[in-house]
Amino acid sequence: MRVAAIDCGTNSIRLLVADIDGNNFREVVREMHVVRLGAGVDKTHAFDPAAIERTLAATKEYSAIIASKGVEKIRFCATSATRDATNRNLFIDGVREILGIEPEVIPGTEEAALSFSGATKELDLALAPYLVVDIGGGSTEFVLGSERVEFARSVNIGCVRMSERHLTMQPPSAQSLASAIEDIDTAIGEAAETVPFSKAKTLIAVAGTATTVAAAALQLSHYDRYSIHLARISVQKVHEVASMFAAMTREEIAALPYMHPGRIDVITAGSLVLSRVMLATGAQEFVASESDILDGMAWSLGSQK
Repeated sequence: MRVAAIDCGTNSIRLLVADIDGNNFREVVREMHVVRLGAGVDKTHAFDPAAIERTLAATKEYSAIIASKGVEKIRFCATSATRDATNRNLFIDGVREILGIEPEVIPGTEEAALSFSGATKELDLALAPYLVVDIGGGSTEFVLGSERVEFARSVNIGCVRMSERHLTMQPPSAQSLASAIEDIDTAIGEAAETVPFSKAKTLIAVAGTATTVAAAALQLSHYDRYSIHLARISVQKVHEVASMFAAMTREEIAALPYMHPGRIDVITAGSLVLSRVMLATGAQEFVASESDILDGMAWSLGSQK
């Protein structure tokens, strides 16, 4: 069965078209646009019309790709920013009109479950229990389990939200870093009340922040998802990379060969979240995964009759 999944987050909107036959998965198309749908939502609790326009333009582009690929089933999931926006219906109505399906605004718990499914589907169970950490633009999900989700919690410490709230200058001041760390550590503490971090055998980090930190740790000459996928990055490297980003100017970050333009102004906050997660969990390394919520959405379509 050929399926299409669209994941619309706070920072990016991504498309995956895949062929799924039982436990066999073949990627056909994978696309990403950084549209910053959630710009300003942490403060205003509403979408900016320009952000909606950017995101719907990307959705139209994806709709054309889907139509050209003979897709049988489509799923569109919107996450943190859309959950928070009081005018979300303007966006949802636009997506419905373009794709002809009902977009889903999924709760953090379902976001967590889909990320877990995508990240662990093809992993060796000898590495379980897994703690999957999905650092998004608006929120970060913590999910623990082996063959299924056992504990999950979503907290509002995404890279866009932390950048807008605390790290508005690059490099940030010591004071703004300290206030960000306090905010992040409080939220991680809340997640730990629900998710027993100590039960995890393997920490898996998914999404753009984690894969960019991995690219930095591996000192890649360009962004190479095949070198990044399942790479093991030590806790020391994570702290070093987070400190490096925090000390750089915006221009220096932009010049890094593996840096996506849409991550330049949020990678300092994102890497700080990952660094604090490593401290809180006591993990000595994380496994970087290029498979995430998007893959989980595709698998969910493939399992439907």
